Amino acid sequence: MKLVTYARNQSISCGILLAGQIVDVPSVWQGPNPPRSVKEILQRGPSCLNKLADLADSSDILTPLDAVKLLAPIPRPSKIIGLAGNYSEHIKEAGLSLGLSDSPRKSTVPRPFLMPATVVIGPGQEIPWPIYSEQIDYELELAVVIGRKAKCIKPDDALEYVAGYTICNDVSARSVTFAKGRAKRPWDEFYDWLNGKWADGFLPIGPYLLTADEIGDVQNLDMELTVNSEIRQKANTSQMIYPVADIVSFLSHVMTLEPGDVIATGTPAGVAMATGRFLQPGDRIECTIEKLGALPNTLGRKPPEFYEPLANER
Repeated sequence: MKLVTYARNQSISCGILLAGQIVDVPSVWQGPNPPRSVKEILQRGPSCLNKLADLADSSDILTPLDAVKLLAPIPRPSKIIGLAGNYSEHIKEAGLSLGLSDSPRKSTVPRPFLMPATVVIGPGQEIPWPIYSEQIDYELELAVVIGRKAKCIKPDDALEYVAGYTICNDVSARSVTFAKGRAKRPWDEFYDWLNGKWADGFLPIGPYLLTADEIGDVQNLDMELTVNSEIRQKANTSQMIYPVADIVSFLSHVMTLEPGDVIATGTPAGVAMATGRFLQPGDRIECTIEKLGALPNTLGRKPPEFYEPLANER
């Protein structure tokens, strides 16, 4: 089942996508108190999903997809967790070993980081160019959406806690203008990298959330990212160092995972950081993952001035 969040006539609702048409969940819900967001559907659990599947099969109240604007399936997740360095070839192209060995899963652990909810935008939306970076990069990633509260779970059980999957583009600022004139300190490089993940609109997600029962083998999905129709990234989820089950299990030992939490599982090789071919204003980036559709976005205009907080101190 494909769950969507969409805008129509200045209102936002949730629905089920069926062959180019949408079943509006609140409209077809039988009984009081219908769920009004994808996150609420997940919070209500499997019984709600099962009921929606039955409603989708029997509903004749349909809205054409081209009559609405798709938003991110979960526009404001409670938590967004990214994973740094989860594809060996990406680590190699970046020139960073990060403890990588011939058996990385045996010698290293995942490297998660948090992102604010304000990074999320939907398909077709413009990615704002932040005022603190002149180099903007793209990162195609499989996104995992949690469906059940998870704490200290085993890898063998982890996929039972996954509601479904979608696509995300972990856009990254590869330089920061606030480093200009700054004294060198330990960890500055790490924090600059982390700040580069936090800009508004830097995590397009969509176009829909495909429930886990329809995905088959999540570790065998083809992935591709293009910039202005030119292929820049091409990979398969089988190339992950830490597969989805290991990621979810590891994170559940670090923090409690809750329904609607989003996990970006890392990017494969082909990013601009390795080639120097950074994004330019107006570039159209399209991310595709097998079974999960396509996520197109464009990069906005470059700011006329950049943020340099130490400029007045010099």
